Amino acid sequence: MDLTTWQRICNRVLGRFLRKRARNDKALSESLVKGAMPMMPEVYLATAIMTTIAITLVSWGFVSLFFIPDIGVIAYWESIQDPATINYCFEWEYWNQDLVDPNKPGNGCDGFAYQVFPPILKVLIVAIGGLIVPYGAFKYNKGGATREAARRGAMIEKYLPYAASYTAAMSAANATPSKIFRSLAMNKEIYGDVADDAAMVYRDVTLLGYDLITAMKMSVDRAASVWLTEFFQGMVGTLTAGGQLKLYFLNRAEHYMRENRTRLQMFLESIALLAESYIVVAVAMPLFLIVMLVIMFWVSGSGAQMSEGMLYGIVLGFVPMIHIAYAILVWTSSKEQEM
Repeated sequence: MDLTTWQRICNRVLGRFLRKRARNDKALSESLVKGAMPMMPEVYLATAIMTTIAITLVSWGFVSLFFIPDIGVIAYWESIQDPATINYCFEWEYWNQDLVDPNKPGNGCDGFAYQVFPPILKVLIVAIGGLIVPYGAFKYNKGGATREAARRGAMIEKYLPYAASYTAAMSAANATPSKIFRSLAMNKEIYGDVADDAAMVYRDVTLLGYDLITAMKMSVDRAASVWLTEFFQGMVGTLTAGGQLKLYFLNRAEHYMRENRTRLQMFLESIALLAESYIVVAVAMPLFLIVMLVIMFWVSGSGAQMSEGMLYGIVLGFVPMIHIAYAILVWTSSKEQEM
């Protein structure tokens, strides 16, 4: 994998200073391997730190726009007359024309006052822009490898049942393990991230010259999913004990298919639960709510006030938001099962 221009710059600036620390970080190295991110740990860490520095400078620059003297946002805000004093000063100038002095703020009005920027907002701007955003950016950038490893693990568990069935079919046709992994690697559009791990096994055997058992043991260490780790370890045990891979692949395919059916059953049950709650929350409840609101609007008194604007806001705002929320829930749940 070729490094991007930004990664090369970050590595030249910080790479040599972070090399020892990054390579001693076993968790980071493991996440990079499992996330299939072919770069050295010091390159990744240097990129994360430099990106965080860039985001921090931009964030501090944004904060400084508020606090620059005379031309900042706060200075501009506090140079505007307080709206609460406008009417008073207008009347004061009308009745005290002999006291009007254009050289004084508010023409000399004794009740003139400037707007005051809320101190709590100043604290929030400094805290969010100066501390929270840089810290969050560093945690997000450094956690990219962990997130990628988790994503690959989830995708492997999604595709592994079908890949295991494919290996069982290939083994039944008396294909060698090397040919099985080569065929899997050539079908990435079908088997997703499983094909990448199969490609690395085939590379270790054919290009790097490792024997099959050694290549499988290396794949165990870089597998991003527990399912794939068990799959490779089972292959190693079967080959070491002199067992038949054909029977092993058939058993694994059947096992993963059962697990996949269980996962799909849980998904269908969650969708059924969402459908039932949708009928109650998004269909029945709004009907009763609208009737109750209309009645409250008609008979509202000192005990129950209901304005026309509030009624329109609930009917045209709150009720559609319920449907949008359920649509997002169903879409995200279905997206996790998308192949």
